[in-house]
Amino acid sequence: MRAALRGEVRFDAGSKALYASDASNYRQIPLGVVLPADVDDLVAALEVCRRNDVPFLTRGGGTSQNGQCVNVAVVADASKYVNRVVGVDPLNRTAIVQPGVICDTLRDAAEAHGLTFAPDPATHSRCTLGSMIANNSCGAHSVMGGKTVENIEALEIATYDGTRFWVGPTGDAELEQIIARGGRKGEIYAKLRDLRDRYAASFHKSGAACPGSISISCCRKTALTSRVRSSALKEPARSRCRPRCASCTARRAACCSCSVSATFTPPRMPSLTSTVFRRSPLKAFDRAIIRGLQARGLKRDEIALLPDGDAWVVLEFGADTVAEALTQAHEAEVYFRSGAAGAGISGFVVEDKQKQQKIWSIRETGASAVALSVDPSKPDPMVGWEDAAVDPLRLGDYLRQFQALVDRFGYETCLYGHFGDGCVHARITFDVRSAEGVGKWRSFLREAAQLVVDFGGSLSGEHGDGQAKAEFLPIIMGRKSCGRWRSSRRSGIR
Repeated sequence: MRAALRGEVRFDAGSKALYASDASNYRQIPLGVVLPADVDDLVAALEVCRRNDVPFLTRGGGTSQNGQCVNVAVVADASKYVNRVVGVDPLNRTAIVQPGVICDTLRDAAEAHGLTFAPDPATHSRCTLGSMIANNSCGAHSVMGGKTVENIEALEIATYDGTRFWVGPTGDAELEQIIARGGRKGEIYAKLRDLRDRYAASFHKSGAACPGSISISCCRKTALTSRVRSSALKEPARSRCRPRCASCTARRAACCSCSVSATFTPPRMPSLTSTVFRRSPLKAFDRAIIRGLQARGLKRDEIALLPDGDAWVVLEFGADTVAEALTQAHEAEVYFRSGAAGAGISGFVVEDKQKQQKIWSIRETGASAVALSVDPSKPDPMVGWEDAAVDPLRLGDYLRQFQALVDRFGYETCLYGHFGDGCVHARITFDVRSAEGVGKWRSFLREAAQLVVDFGGSLSGEHGDGQAKAEFLPIIMGRKSCGRWRSSRRSGIR
């Protein structure tokens, strides 16, 4: 590897320890770590691994919560050097970027032209675009501007055997032409077509009414661009930039439980203009998030801006002008004040930009703040079941049953997420330090997975399947659909 690369090659114990974990519960010591100097270096590292029949894993900021960034493999970190915005084309509203570019770096480059990149997960200041593509990341503004897969025009990919080519949206006629030309690309496209034809029906049955599902949407899209465990290495990508919108934020409080708050998400509000309101970024968080921040003395000024309540939903309305955004926001405010949303529901508009940013920051930092228990005698709230998504019309009913399941297992949880998409994140006090605790956790996950399926939802709303959800994919997709993938997975990530 050192002979082939111009970048950094690290096989020392310290570097392997640094890359043995990510933001998930998993820790797997890699074979070694490489930091490629450029795209060609990245491909060269892949070639060395192929010649030696060694697993190869690309990694960005390590923000993955389902174990996608760790494995017994050579880990290639593109974030240090292969991280440029190659260029922005404001006329066509596209940008060429390298896989290690940070989301905010791309957004800043687009901002100079009055554009933006719509997907913005809470980790937007540190997650890389390559990993966002692999994970089909979302974020608050993906409701308005689409998930990552809907904002990628094309990808240059390199397969494990060294074949390089561009991929992108492909119509039926073009697909048949590519297959007819043959070669490695034609072979890959033919197998993808056969995979689609064989399993499309069963995939569409699962989570079809769930806009927040990426476990399902990944299967509907081309595997080369969406699957976290694809054999494809993503090189430069042509991303889609969208016009920047003026915005205004509305807050509302539910003086009850988070499940009641979920009952009043946009799909439940027929008296509002559905086309505008349903496309509004909508985030929710419960009292446990606020208590966690308060216990640590964090975000005092920001929390003071919130109205009284036990659960909050924050909506942002975007339009071409501030006046239009304000009109939308005030329409929502009138709805909440009228009592049409139910007793104990209030809402008001926040026009000041600084105050808007403070309110949004509660959501972005709240989950991290509660990752460690204040009481050392109690288990830490953990990821491990943080990303289920159901039909927003059924979200309130789902959350009530989910809370009952948490209570039955004797856990505690805090809830937050994209309620407009039916996507719910949870930090739960799992015990992963004893065999008994891990066994209990696994039993909970199986029941939680079945509950989501019973509601017609998906196990993965935006964080991907990874190692955490792989065992339970047959529950949602059927054992026939998952059997071949599970068998091939045993041979390692290639």
